[in-house]
Amino acid sequence: MHDDEVHTDADLVRRLLESQHPQWAALPIERVASAGTDNAIYRVGDDLAVRLPRIQWAVDHVAKEQRWLPVLAPHLPLAVPLPVAAGAPEEAFPHPWGVVQWLPGELATLDRLDDPVRAALDLAAFVRALRAIDPTDGPTHRRGRPIRVADDMVRRGIAGLRGEVDADAITDAWNRVMTAPDHDGAPVWFHGDLSYLNLLARDGTLSAVIDWGTCGVGDAAIETSIAWSLFPPDARRAYREALDIDDATWERGKGWVLTGVFGIPYYRETNKVLVADKVRAIEAVLADPG
Repeated sequence: MHDDEVHTDADLVRRLLESQHPQWAALPIERVASAGTDNAIYRVGDDLAVRLPRIQWAVDHVAKEQRWLPVLAPHLPLAVPLPVAAGAPEEAFPHPWGVVQWLPGELATLDRLDDPVRAALDLAAFVRALRAIDPTDGPTHRRGRPIRVADDMVRRGIAGLRGEVDADAITDAWNRVMTAPDHDGAPVWFHGDLSYLNLLARDGTLSAVIDWGTCGVGDAAIETSIAWSLFPPDARRAYREALDIDDATWERGKGWVLTGVFGIPYYRETNKVLVADKVRAIEAVLADPG
């Protein structure tokens, strides 16, 4: 997927466990199929997962999740994959890695949600609870910075399109985003990558939020991007109303959807699932100016 990513496989995971956490080394190990771009994930036994950073930019995420998920989890209405153990770099693998809880469930695609409006309200309650947690000393991430810092990246992404989406319409929508005021309130917690790929569903309802590598404190406008990538219009409206956010935040959230235009040429040949998700969300923004 990335030219400089680190190769991993189940044999590597077993060697790492034998070296550092031998109590789990004899358990079955299976790679988890995922469209995620930052980590390789392996299920270990019934209750554990190993997360291995596959690219340099994700290396710091391990320590962040180990530090902050135990702090955040007690305040949240949906489950999160709590850390169980940390792994250190060694000759076989050059980066820190982690062992976390395996959470049951399936990716929260629309066909697995009995009531999309109910799911939107449940997710909004989760986002509100996350925003209410004390942000003191919390980590920062670029996804909590002003959306305008992505201007050059988005315009380069538009230039790299091959007709997947309407370049002129994206340019017009992006220009509108650039007129939205920056967040001028106190920084708040955000997950930073809410999509069906990072939500789990059980029995027709949302059950967990996974992959916290992009979490931080700052402007939480990016939490609205799932309104276009997952929810149909009625659930999208319910999500916005339940979040009780202003027009500028909603517009900046559209901007975060449009930043996906940069990922379309980057992942065009290596991650078609992710590209399809980005195209679907962008088209929803372009079709819904509200």
